[in-house]
Amino acid sequence: MLHGYSVKKAGPLPRLPLKGNIDLTYRCNFNCRHCWLRIPPGAPQRNEEIDLREITAIADEARAMGCRQWAISGGEPMLRPDFPELFDYLTRDAATYSLNTNGALITPEIARLMRRKGVKMVALYGATAATYDRVTRTPGAFDAALRGFSRLMEAGAGFIVQLVPMRDNFHEWGAMTALAKSLSPHWRVGAPWLYLSCDRNPHRNAEIAAQRLPPEEVVALDPPDPSSTGPEHDVRPACAAEPGWAPDDRLFARCIDHRRDFHIDPYGRMSFCGFVKDPALRCDLRHGTFRDAWNEFIPSLRERVRGGAEYASNCGACELRSDCRWCAVYAYLETGRYSAPVPYLCRIAAKEREFKAQWPARHRRYFQIAGITVRVESDLDFSTVGFSQELVRFAAAGPGEDNVTLRHFFEVPDLRGVDLGDELYRKPPWAISRKDGRWYYLGIPADPGDPRLLRLAVFDADHAHATMYHPPDDETHVRKKGFQSLSLFPTDQIWLAPLLADRHAVLLHSAAAALNGRGLIFVGRSDAGKSTTLRLLRQAAALQGPSGASVEVLCDDRNILRRWDSGWRVHGTWSHGDISDVSPVSAPLAAVFFLQQAACNRIEPLTDRKAVWHRLLATLVKPMVTAEWWQKELDVIERLVREVPCYTMRFDPSGEIVPALFELAARGPTEGEFQAP
Repeated sequence: MLHGYSVKKAGPLPRLPLKGNIDLTYRCNFNCRHCWLRIPPGAPQRNEEIDLREITAIADEARAMGCRQWAISGGEPMLRPDFPELFDYLTRDAATYSLNTNGALITPEIARLMRRKGVKMVALYGATAATYDRVTRTPGAFDAALRGFSRLMEAGAGFIVQLVPMRDNFHEWGAMTALAKSLSPHWRVGAPWLYLSCDRNPHRNAEIAAQRLPPEEVVALDPPDPSSTGPEHDVRPACAAEPGWAPDDRLFARCIDHRRDFHIDPYGRMSFCGFVKDPALRCDLRHGTFRDAWNEFIPSLRERVRGGAEYASNCGACELRSDCRWCAVYAYLETGRYSAPVPYLCRIAAKEREFKAQWPARHRRYFQIAGITVRVESDLDFSTVGFSQELVRFAAAGPGEDNVTLRHFFEVPDLRGVDLGDELYRKPPWAISRKDGRWYYLGIPADPGDPRLLRLAVFDADHAHATMYHPPDDETHVRKKGFQSLSLFPTDQIWLAPLLADRHAVLLHSAAAALNGRGLIFVGRSDAGKSTTLRLLRQAAALQGPSGASVEVLCDDRNILRRWDSGWRVHGTWSHGDISDVSPVSAPLAAVFFLQQAACNRIEPLTDRKAVWHRLLATLVKPMVTAEWWQKELDVIERLVREVPCYTMRFDPSGEIVPALFELAARGPTEGEFQAP
């Protein structure tokens, strides 16, 4: 859902319980073949569940220590008759929340309550009643779930459809996806590999194992994202393995140190993770305080569980460890031992390593413009999805010295309830906000009453990394037509202009060409003759033949002037006008010409710096600007005016002006012409 720049690493967050995970019950109205913790609705354990009073007391203690977010699950949480009161209390003052449900028990009252902003995930186990009811072993389950979806839609309560894959429904996977899309614009794939049961029942474990998908299908459904690396973009769980992980056999030490959340089971027992089912690793809040559980009990578990020789000789020494989903709690569910390997996960890890090795060739491409290398990444296969010819001209073989990344996804996230900070700009089709050093570009409809989010781009502070979310229709278009811009925005200037401002460069409405290796740039209003000038230059070069003058058109609409240590250079772009020829070539900048069509052909030096400065400002390509961006570009233009000769070029269509341009490009500015002192 966020390289090539320096990152100031913030200190570790204080160890505060910021997020609470609570399972209200493990009882469920379904009896799913894959479920690892379900007990029947009337099981005697219902009498052991913490009640409304106990839950609100725990929530109050957690809030007093910093908790502002709740994840509510089960079992089926709506099986509890006090669910509406519990949901209301936990979410009323929360910054956000999430809820997991099978949806079959949603009443009109609950649907109205779920209009409260937060993330609601409703499971989908099949696309037909036959498959759905077989998976859940509950006749009528499919119809009940569809009623729940319908009630949410009638109430206007947005939700995410969570597809749950397994062998018994995988033959309907395409139909399940289509059904999910028809129910909600937001859908996701639930965990594609299944955990064994928490009660270690051999019959139940055999059923779950029979529903597990082959490792290659698991990786296909939940692929690793090998695109963006580095701590500023690390979205793995805090307890995930990482390259160079220290050989410490305290299996939960790193997890506990990094987590800022906690889990409470239906019986009031608290630990650091919902998968922890060992009673010895849970603190009974009925006989202690939340504060003590967080500050004393959970930290004590760092030393409690050791991997020993079994871990050291297996997972601790495995070369696939950084690709593996293994965790000590999964090992315990699988084998009853925290240190044991899980062969199924070993096979998945091998497939993940293979996937990562193959991914770059199929899903990553490089382009270079004005010395900036742009890495474009997508889950689309670029061997089957192309780029426009203009973009292909700027293709590069690999990373450069100055790298930025654009990562594409073809699903727009649900941002309801998400704080995006201060809004700085709003004018359709864009609204821009900024929070915690990130820029949020939101595509908005022209109708102010239309609440839809059409697209989203999240940029880091200096626009060197962007995660871009597009509607599914864009994927259909791209598969047919290819990428027409690297960002899939109507124009790439939105993200390019801020990058240039940080690199002593400007993007100008202009035409540019390299004449015998020297760069000339021509600026003026839309009908001033920029494209005409380039045509005249090309015609003259063609008439002189192979031994004559050389002209390379850079672009007839937008070009970049960048100040390098060696001086100013002009760089072409792919954003052309009437002339489709574009070039990634750059050339040392010889002069800037302000065009004026006339009945004569004459080049006149401009010596009034202030006038030149204003005329250049009028040609500056402007994104959704900020005061900071303006100041940077004003400084660049001021330096450009001081150091680069500028001229008025009066010309007619005869081409008589061309020899003067070649002469000026060859000799540079002469005595008396405007130049840097």
